[in-house]
Amino acid sequence: MTDGEMRARYRRILRFAARYLVEAWWFELTLPRFGLARLSARNRTARLQRIARNFHGLAVELGGLMIKVGQYMSSRLDVLPPEITKELEGLQDEVPAVEFSAIRALASRELGVPLEVAFSSVDEVPLAAASLGQAHRARLSDADAAQSGLRDVVLKVQRPGIDQIVEVDLRALRKVAGWLSRVRLVSDRVDMFSLVEEFAVTSLEEIDYLQEAANSERFAAMFGDDGRVAVPEVVWERTTRRVLTLQDVTAIKISDTDGLRAAGIDPAVVAQEFAAVMFDQLFADGFFHADPHPGNVFITPIAVDERTETDAAARSWRFTFIDFGMMGEVPEGLRRGLRRLLIAAASRDGKGLVDGIRDVGVLLPNADTAELERAMTQLFARFGGMGFAELQEVDPREFRAFAIEFGDIVRSLPFQLPENFLLIIRAMSLTSGMSSTLDPKFNIWDAVEPYANRLIREESGNVVQAFAKEALSTLQVAARLPKRVDAFMVRVEDGRIAVQTPGLDRRVAALDRLGRRILSGVIFAALLISGAVLRPDDVVFGSVLMGVSALPLLHVLFGGILSGRR
Repeated sequence: MTDGEMRARYRRILRFAARYLVEAWWFELTLPRFGLARLSARNRTARLQRIARNFHGLAVELGGLMIKVGQYMSSRLDVLPPEITKELEGLQDEVPAVEFSAIRALASRELGVPLEVAFSSVDEVPLAAASLGQAHRARLSDADAAQSGLRDVVLKVQRPGIDQIVEVDLRALRKVAGWLSRVRLVSDRVDMFSLVEEFAVTSLEEIDYLQEAANSERFAAMFGDDGRVAVPEVVWERTTRRVLTLQDVTAIKISDTDGLRAAGIDPAVVAQEFAAVMFDQLFADGFFHADPHPGNVFITPIAVDERTETDAAARSWRFTFIDFGMMGEVPEGLRRGLRRLLIAAASRDGKGLVDGIRDVGVLLPNADTAELERAMTQLFARFGGMGFAELQEVDPREFRAFAIEFGDIVRSLPFQLPENFLLIIRAMSLTSGMSSTLDPKFNIWDAVEPYANRLIREESGNVVQAFAKEALSTLQVAARLPKRVDAFMVRVEDGRIAVQTPGLDRRVAALDRLGRRILSGVIFAALLISGAVLRPDDVVFGSVLMGVSALPLLHVLFGGILSGRR
């Protein structure tokens, strides 16, 4: 594209944004200020849907990063209303293929040799065309084939000029973020600059094919001893930042149920295995494929003579993942925050929930933590404490109501989900949708339960320690209470405190009894919870702790009655 075309693209994006920002300013800020809030709200849903549809058209026409923007916005349930995210859900890389002559020129320039020298043949009809690049089937030259041990490959080439297009699009997005940051209604709730930079990092990684190649090798090493998963080999000699050459691993698309059955593979088994593989990535390895849609996962049949010792005797197929441009990690900070959230949820601790959210990186600096504590505690109380079996019995309408309520609260409070967390949600959502397509009876809870149990076992020590710390603090206060009461009485008896209330002795005695019952209550809770947590691993010791907890419970329940009879 010429400089003039780039400037025109930049201005068009800004004009689109400016038009609808002015419209939003008029309907959402100006009209309510003059008492016309009802008029503003009357057609809000239709208005938002129209904006989303118009952006959909703009993105398809411009291509480049704008399609990625739409796909990205469709996942930002924490920032955007459902009227917009729903309209953008189906936005795909609806762009025409680049002329092969342009692809040939770019690839030859990148590889340093004519394409006809590097490859014995290249299919001019693209295997896939996307907004950032397109893929062609090819065959390596005899020399490269002998060196790599491969013959059939897939040649992935960036769209010509995509670097400049991404640069222009990001510059326009940063400009729009600056406009929005001047609107207090937005700036109090969303860090727009961070949001755009987060998107920029992800986008720049996607157009760096060296990064994608490194991701694929890391993923392959992670599953090196696992016969369930295969990854295409990288032909490094024919790979640069703009050109990626991979082993051609095309097989049965995971969503092709007819093809699976024809190969003697049960789609229901594939659904369960797919969920297990994805949860292993998320919960065990911490490095996961964040875009496991049907086009990126194949089911590859394994011939009997090709099976290795790591393959189960009955395994006749494996998953083959491709396209490692969008990968996610679960960093230590996120894991620490999730641990705190687990502990806080178990104790219904609103402040602990906020602390955990802060560790995850969700809370913005200007967050009203008091309001956030109340909101999160209220939402968690609805489903917290339910087992997986109980959750399966909940009316789906209640889940929908919860999701709507939660979305409204999230958008009204000043926080946003970090990119890593969004990628986790995206991966789990695609996993659930794919598995349900393969097997209509698939239940995500059945797949999650083993991993949830493992997490609880691994975190049990941390939960006990956290509870013990809180219990110790309360115990110290409760233990000091009788001594403080005694000291107070001594001061009264010595005349150092003038007592003008005749019933003070009775009140002090009641306070003393209350303190001792509080102490018993804390001991009871500590013994009961510790026993419940330890019981799955040590039945005897856990049961003993739970049984002994009955003694302080009796004092809590009847201590006041017995003392009152004295």
